[in-house]
Amino acid sequence: MKFIMAIIQDEDAIQIIDMLSERGFKVTKMASTGGFLRAGNTTLICGVEDDKVEEFIGIVEKKCKSRKQITSINSAHLSTSENYVPYPVEVTVGGATVFVLDVADFRRV
Repeated sequence: MKFIMAIIQDEDAIQIIDMLSERGFKVTKMASTGGFLRAGNTTLICGVEDDKVEEFIGIVEKKCKSRKQITSINSAHLSTSENYVPYPVEVTVGGATVFVLDVADFRRV
């Protein structure tokens, strides 16, 4: 058995959770915040049988596509200066970060 943790953008969460649930995956959704943009993310956690890991990751890959977005970055986050002038910057958002870990023991009680 594997423990999967997938960090995805909030706007992708509902579709992915629905697709995973339709395929029989029991998923827990947690709110999280990214460090760079300080924007909301969703972290999904799930216990998955070894032979279902690729199916899980395939669903996430299918729906979590990277895209460009213009956002304002506060310069205080980028340097130690006292200048707090926000400026627009194009960043890549979306996609997913997926961790797959071995499970030493699993019990449903």
